[in-house]
Amino acid sequence: MNSGEIRLESAPFLRFIVAGKLQRNFILPVEGKPALDTPGGSLIFAASGLMVCDASIGLVSRVGEDYPQEWLDEFNQRGFDCRGIRVMPQAVDARFFAAYPDAETRVLNNPVAQFSRLELPFPKPLLGYAEPGNQIDSRYQPSEITVHAGDFPSDYLDATAAHIAPLDFLSHTLLPSTLRQGHITTISLDPSAGYMTPVFWDDIPAVLRGVNIFSSSEEKLRSLFYGRSNDIWEMAEGIAAYGCEVVVIKRGMRGAFVYDHVHRKRWQVPAYPARVVDPTGAGDAFCGGFLAGYRESYDPMEAALKGAISASLTVEGTGPFYGLDALPGLIEMRLEMLRDRVTPA
Repeated sequence: MNSGEIRLESAPFLRFIVAGKLQRNFILPVEGKPALDTPGGSLIFAASGLMVCDASIGLVSRVGEDYPQEWLDEFNQRGFDCRGIRVMPQAVDARFFAAYPDAETRVLNNPVAQFSRLELPFPKPLLGYAEPGNQIDSRYQPSEITVHAGDFPSDYLDATAAHIAPLDFLSHTLLPSTLRQGHITTISLDPSAGYMTPVFWDDIPAVLRGVNIFSSSEEKLRSLFYGRSNDIWEMAEGIAAYGCEVVVIKRGMRGAFVYDHVHRKRWQVPAYPARVVDPTGAGDAFCGGFLAGYRESYDPMEAALKGAISASLTVEGTGPFYGLDALPGLIEMRLEMLRDRVTPA
């Protein structure tokens, strides 16, 4: 395939747009067999979390020419509109490694030691893997994954809501204003770790301009506010002051804090007590479910419940599509059980 967008035979009306990274995952899960060289990345986990609750989703990302075409075909077959995925005319190293010794511990470094710990042969496709460091995003230089305004079809702007998953600083400053040029009225954003540091403090207003829902992990939020505040609700207020209607603080298996800035309400939403097989992508799936729930009710608490259920379905299996095969009625049953456990904060 030549560089450019992935094309469908027709262009259906889209309700949602999701932008994010696509990766090649190498996962040693909590339970079960290793998932080696499988589809991953913030984009497809967030989009799948959204599809658990709703449909009609367009995907926006950049990948190299070496990204498996059969995976892009599977995204199409799953019902995602992939015309916003730009295939670049060069290879891009999209490998991602994670090992989970237990449900609450994630190891991102030294894959050789992790495979040795489990007495597993080291996979050849992971040879030469560059371990992630504490990389800081650039304010000026686009990266291989930086999304540009012309990367997706103009009809994507006819959607009504969008989620921007972790990418990089330049993508996150560009995309909200670009998406606002059409009919999109609700934008949620999950920040990238590469700019959630005190060094970027003065740049955060540029990221939040046009964003309705800011959904960050507690770890990233505390990193941004390091030296300024240790109070989680004070941090939420600080983010909301830049125009966000809702601030969500994701806390993994401890659930999420939700701050409704418009109505000055706060909740603690627990995680659904799922059996954790593979936590990869759970936070992204939460964001997808949250956006679907918010567009349905405009109630942040109810939206967080949808997010929690999407995350619970994701962690019970391996890969981004596990939750899409949930039995009919399971989502509603879990929602009812979890709703009774929400507490004001």
